[in-house]
Amino acid sequence: MTELSIVHILWALILGAISSVSLPLGSFIGLKIKFRQGDIAIFAAFGAGALIAALSVELVAPTCFALSEESHSETQGLARDNFYALIVGGILGGLLFITLDSLVNYKGGYLRKRATTLAHYAARRRENVQKKLKGVFEIHPFNVLSEEHREILASTLRPLSLKRDEQLSPSQDDALIVLEGELEIELENGVVELAGAGSYVGVLLLFIPELASHCQVKARGDTLCLALRRQDVDRLRGISQEFDQACRNLAGEHMERLEQHLILQIQKSVEWTRSAAGAIRTGDEVPGMTIHRMHATHHGTPVAVWLGILLDGIPESLVIGSGLFVTLINHPDVDSLTFFHVIPYTLIAGLFLSNFPEALSSSANMLDVGLNRNRIFWMWFALMVMTAVGAALGFLLAGLISETWLVFAEGVAAGAMLTMITAAMIPEAAAHGYPNRVGLSTLAGFLTAICFKLLE
Repeated sequence: MTELSIVHILWALILGAISSVSLPLGSFIGLKIKFRQGDIAIFAAFGAGALIAALSVELVAPTCFALSEESHSETQGLARDNFYALIVGGILGGLLFITLDSLVNYKGGYLRKRATTLAHYAARRRENVQKKLKGVFEIHPFNVLSEEHREILASTLRPLSLKRDEQLSPSQDDALIVLEGELEIELENGVVELAGAGSYVGVLLLFIPELASHCQVKARGDTLCLALRRQDVDRLRGISQEFDQACRNLAGEHMERLEQHLILQIQKSVEWTRSAAGAIRTGDEVPGMTIHRMHATHHGTPVAVWLGILLDGIPESLVIGSGLFVTLINHPDVDSLTFFHVIPYTLIAGLFLSNFPEALSSSANMLDVGLNRNRIFWMWFALMVMTAVGAALGFLLAGLISETWLVFAEGVAAGAMLTMITAAMIPEAAAHGYPNRVGLSTLAGFLTAICFKLLE
């Protein structure tokens, strides 16, 4: 290896470090200063716009321009091959990122970003509710519903979480299906009934709505329920005779239990409750799913978080090195070039500006979920080192493969980074900022990165 090539590898190393020095800088600031979510959203949107510009200008545009400019049959064939390689590489890069991202998220890596944390939390909550929903159809009277009618019921149910001693008037939610915990139903001044998991509370109100003004429901502990409106139950009763009769039978059983409670207090009501029972027969944050508990369930979370961060950084580091190699081999007089001549300002600016808000917001999020402050910072510092080394490796790799394979590798990196932008950075901004501000911030980042082209 010549002295000149060693210098070029050093250039790649420095470029990688420059583009990623904003990672530990953003982490340090994010750990020291508590920003408002709206401000973080603006930073994230600005970074996303800058990175989109860098990828468009530095990676995609050259290959597309070459396809339209080459007229010679031989060079045109190479340009077409490079274009196809870019497209296939982009698709593969997106799929590869999704696969690896899902893997590290499964191990706890989702905690590296607020957007991925919230998405994972929402998915877990949906899964939990779906599992509980399956159990609903084992509860009487819903177990008599047909598959078609079960779908109707599922579309009307909504999760309802109650804290310990939280009270709920039956008029607020006409019916409750208890999934976890226990409800205490009070009638006037006496406890009438305890409803545990698998109980259907409110069936009597279908037939005697006047009871709502005399009842009070209270959670004995943290309780998860599914709530549905009386009119939705009435709709099911109207289209399912079996369900209607099952509701009547269950209401009759509840009325008989009500009689047993009232008999000691109001003797004169016994005959009324008996006749009513006969007439009836003939006629939304999941408890225990806090982000801290999710963190506790993953003992390898710090490693997974670091792998997730590394996953976000690998593509950009390889692009820096390969881009430098392409610049050098296309220049007629390499010896006349200095380091400042070969800096891809738009790419470096885009990466720098996108890395800063990512590290800032992610560090604050990881601190919120319980990761150690020093460990968080050194994760980002290690990623800066890895990005610098990756840029050098990208330079070396580019010298070992053909031009088409080099374009393919850049396509993989571009696909991975674009997928990361839309999967994490933009959702992060959209979730916590005003849409118009986020849109303008994205535009500002895009235009700012493009303006760095003037320095070249």
